[in-house]
Amino acid sequence: MAIVINLDVMMARRKKSLTELAGEVDLTLANLSILKNGKAKAVRLSTLEAICKALDCQPGDILEYVPDETVNQSGRV
Repeated sequence: MAIVINLDVMMARRKKSLTELAGEVDLTLANLSILKNGKAKAVRLSTLEAICKALDCQPGDILEYVPDETVNQSGRV
């Protein structure tokens, strides 16, 4: 996958736990974990908006395009 999810990086920068963020964006812990771990196949724009609002960031701080040949099997660069 060429889209890398950097949600864990932004959460660490903002010092927010998965549980705290899940409550703020009204997502289940399981669904937010799937997104954080790069296992999600899609994300709603309303969810992305809520995450950006809660983390005070831009969508580009969370989503990153990386050419396929530079991404390892875990979905990380």
